[in-house]
Amino acid sequence: MKHRKSLFGATLLVALSLASAHAQAPPKPTLPLSDAKMQQFITSLMQKMTLEEKIGQLNLVSVGFDVTGPVVSKDVDANIKKGLVGAVLNTYTPVAAHKLQALAVQESRLHIPLILGYDVIHGHRTIFPIPLGLAASWDMSALERSARIAAEESAADGINWVYSPMVDIARDPRWGRVAEGAGEDPYLGSRIAEAMIRGYQGPNNDMTRPENVMACLKHFALYGAAEAGRDYNTTDMSRQRMYNEYLPPYRAAVKAGVGSVMSSFNDVNGIPATANRWLLTDLLRNQWGFTGFVATDYTAINEMEAHGMGDEKKVSELALKAGVDMDMVGEVFLKQLATNLKEGSVRQADIDQACRRVLEAKYKLGLFQDPYRGVTEERAKATMMKPAYIEEARSITRRTLVLLKNDRQTLPLKNTVNIAVVGPLADRARDMIGNWSGAGDGKQAVSILQGIKNVGGPGIRVTYTQGVNVTDDDQLIRRLNAYGGELSIDARPAETTIAEAVRAAQAADVVVAVVGESQGMTGEAASRADIGLPGRQLDLLKALKATGKPLVLVLVNGRPLALPWENQNADAILETWFGGTQAGNAVADALFGAYNPSGKLTMTFPQSVGQIPIYYNHKSTGRPYAGVLLDKYKSRYLDISNDPLYPFGFGLSYTTFSYSKPTISKNTLRPDEGLTVNVTVQNTGQYDGEEIAQLYIRDLVGSSTRPVKELKGFQKILLKKGESRQLTFHLTADDLKFYNDDLKFVAEPGDFQVFVGGNSRDVQAASFTLAK
Repeated sequence: MKHRKSLFGATLLVALSLASAHAQAPPKPTLPLSDAKMQQFITSLMQKMTLEEKIGQLNLVSVGFDVTGPVVSKDVDANIKKGLVGAVLNTYTPVAAHKLQALAVQESRLHIPLILGYDVIHGHRTIFPIPLGLAASWDMSALERSARIAAEESAADGINWVYSPMVDIARDPRWGRVAEGAGEDPYLGSRIAEAMIRGYQGPNNDMTRPENVMACLKHFALYGAAEAGRDYNTTDMSRQRMYNEYLPPYRAAVKAGVGSVMSSFNDVNGIPATANRWLLTDLLRNQWGFTGFVATDYTAINEMEAHGMGDEKKVSELALKAGVDMDMVGEVFLKQLATNLKEGSVRQADIDQACRRVLEAKYKLGLFQDPYRGVTEERAKATMMKPAYIEEARSITRRTLVLLKNDRQTLPLKNTVNIAVVGPLADRARDMIGNWSGAGDGKQAVSILQGIKNVGGPGIRVTYTQGVNVTDDDQLIRRLNAYGGELSIDARPAETTIAEAVRAAQAADVVVAVVGESQGMTGEAASRADIGLPGRQLDLLKALKATGKPLVLVLVNGRPLALPWENQNADAILETWFGGTQAGNAVADALFGAYNPSGKLTMTFPQSVGQIPIYYNHKSTGRPYAGVLLDKYKSRYLDISNDPLYPFGFGLSYTTFSYSKPTISKNTLRPDEGLTVNVTVQNTGQYDGEEIAQLYIRDLVGSSTRPVKELKGFQKILLKKGESRQLTFHLTADDLKFYNDDLKFVAEPGDFQVFVGGNSRDVQAASFTLAK
């Protein structure tokens, strides 16, 4: 390729020039050698750049699909040639990537390559379960493998920057974007963030390797705490709550070496995140030491006008001075920064710093050495959806399934039964890959109906009927189909289609009802005020229940749902999320007992939407409710209990597990010591199975009120039937620390409880004291 040769020639000359300079003037000893080379290279390049070209590096454009804001990029090719584009999103394939990159490295004045980004959230071509589902595996190795496969596929398809992981703590399931995160707990969310970054960027964060990509931490910050669970809404909380409950996963990602950060849409205590200097500079860079670059979310700078922060010129100034380095699609920097500089509202140093950070990212990605990163059509063809990747997707998906109920051992199904498969999501391959499914193709996914046929084999008889539509809301249907929902709507009256399903159930031995949400009902801009089953699905279930046949619910959804009737009346309930390319086969593996479900919830399921926000690590009150009906003047509801439908950490198995009372190695822990917590777990059932043992603590007396429980450790183990194993957890004073009212990270002497069990509710306790 001529363009590659010409670029490499220019790069070689620069490299030789830098090597000569390096020989004459050694770098400052405070910089690592690699950093010194990078800074020397970038300094040399920036000396040749005009103001317009520097501002151009801060401009991130879209090529025109997956539009999630009010602006669409125009004149992309022409602006790339002028050096006015630093990165492009929403493109992939070797052909498209080469075309864009060639415009930059052949036809722009300085041949500066582009960063090519895409929303690779839970897989690229091979799609894994949505992140909330992946989190339910509690398996860091599986999470890392899913991100590794996503990185290898996306890198081979021309992408070098992925907008993942999303680490926002979320405690309101009405918010659609809970599907993209790890749930409600900061400790577990931190471990998952680390695992995902290792998978994307490689274990050593060597992003020059062509199979690695740069991760983008999002959304910074507190997006998951948007009021009323409504997307893009306001967030308002104390700094102490931020530091203890919401910020830890972001910080863990920074410590893990994440290459970039995306600012969030919401305001934080009155200042939009994109203009929040305390957030993007004081906290992220100065306190945490982040050295990568910050990009906005889609048109977030423009949207500050609607926030009431000023006109376009003013919000341009605010964003740059806050610490934003790249403007996603809005082109506010491109249009306004030169004027800002001329009028003195921003400094040349501010623009230079942002430009330098973007160029550093390109250097770290190896783009100056090879802007095409070895991307070829042959490599892409050999990489996409390898048989090994498909097998891995099935294996990982099985680990995310959560068994919520299983009365009278309804599951696993016998493979010699007559099964009525009913429900609007049973034959929906498109819904299996879920929202934000990147370059995934629903036609390559396995529906649950097909999976049951594949795994059940010739010994079963399957009768299928849809029963009802996933929703009968015409406006919602039009919206979902406009965004790729591909819903098949049965125009017949629901009474007719329900009667059809009842007849199928009456002729069967067992009913498998596949119900829940269409993929477009969760994700960005998909908040729901009512989180019960949509449409007439509950009516369908009641009619099926009346047949007297065993009723198995298979849930397909992207958020916790309120399911009080379903929990009371179904014989078994299996939570499957949106399970990805191999969803149907993985679900069927569990239904027929080829795999014993082992997933556990990472987000609390409420009894009623009126309990929201509901989460396990809440504070106590001065009048805690202890479940006594006549205890009126307590913190409680009159109409339902305070308890969740399913607590954090909950998940059943086809077998059962027992826990011994935990024992602690010492009664008193000194600040410079550690202690161990030992517990014996036994498989007391009839199947081999995996269990996730969870360790929680409680600080009984503090200078600030403390949560009733906090997750501090977990272990996922496989036990054969009858097998027992002693587990050891380690605790130090650091595990007891929290941010006090002065935002000092302290462990306060006093009494603590430690809890161990299979979920946050069903635990056994022991005690110890932290000495002064």
